[in-house]
Amino acid sequence: MIARKAFSVAWVGLLALVPSVAFAQLATGSLGLGSSGSPFTMTLSPSYPAPNTSATLSFVSTSGLDLSNATLTVAENGTHIYSGSAQTIAVPVGAAGALSTIRATITSNGTSYTQTLALRPQDVSLVLEPLSSAPPLYPGKPLVPAAGEVRVVAVANLRTNAGVQVNPTTLSYSWTMDGVRLANFSGIGKDALLAAAPLQYRSHTISVVVQSQDGALVGGGSVTFESADPTLLLYDDDPLLGILFDHALSGTYALTGTESTLYAAPYSLPTSGSPSSVQWFVNESAAQTGPLLTVRPVGQGAGTASISATEAAGPYTTAAANLTVTFGTTTSSFLGL
Repeated sequence: MIARKAFSVAWVGLLALVPSVAFAQLATGSLGLGSSGSPFTMTLSPSYPAPNTSATLSFVSTSGLDLSNATLTVAENGTHIYSGSAQTIAVPVGAAGALSTIRATITSNGTSYTQTLALRPQDVSLVLEPLSSAPPLYPGKPLVPAAGEVRVVAVANLRTNAGVQVNPTTLSYSWTMDGVRLANFSGIGKDALLAAAPLQYRSHTISVVVQSQDGALVGGGSVTFESADPTLLLYDDDPLLGILFDHALSGTYALTGTESTLYAAPYSLPTSGSPSSVQWFVNESAAQTGPLLTVRPVGQGAGTASISATEAAGPYTTAAANLTVTFGTTTSSFLGL
């Protein structure tokens, strides 16, 4: 499911290891690729290279030209950058909005063939905003939630040859997901979309082509992401210091005072559906709901107790955590409040 929503999502939560890719514009009106009568074509990869980077220029024979027995000369804006055998080479990409002309000449059996390519790089980045949970003030960003949704935002910085930035709200955005064009979510000013998270062990690739309304400036971006299962972590809620987020509890927890309060924090649990709540269990018996559980030993002595917490977002996404609590010095009972 994909829908367009006009809202933003704060960048908090578990760090998402999903890269965004910035691209630039290939000036389509000035390409000499596949010109009539030319025995070769040249292509640039990526199609929209980012400003101040490099791109790969490749050559393919189209009418029997033997590239393995040919020489290649390449110049950019009149400056010679390569001479040698006909092969894939790297070419520098200029600043955003700056027009560059790449001229390639292939010579075979005494005959030279020339093509030119006009390149005006533009900067377009895609940002993922997963609609998933994380503790308040957490410095990271949540992962794309399994069975949830993610908002994809295009940050376009298209500039003219004079370096003047074009207002992003006036640009046209053409979105595709896994190679399928999303016509209903494309158009002027449509710089974001909401996409369903991919199924487990699969991924989505979302791409966008951004251009000015006259078509003179074009840029693009693409991002590939996977979904992640949610995690529920338990923390000690200190009466003086607050929740100790610097140390998650696991394994065995020693209760040294008269009581202790535990806090359950869900990471990357979908937040786009119905609200969810933590369910606590003490020795496998339901205790209470809510993010906090206060436990204390009852009577004299020592012992152990098992504590678990679960939180679900819909019928298919659940996070759980387990903890063994030790207390006292001799056998006694245990109470969770």
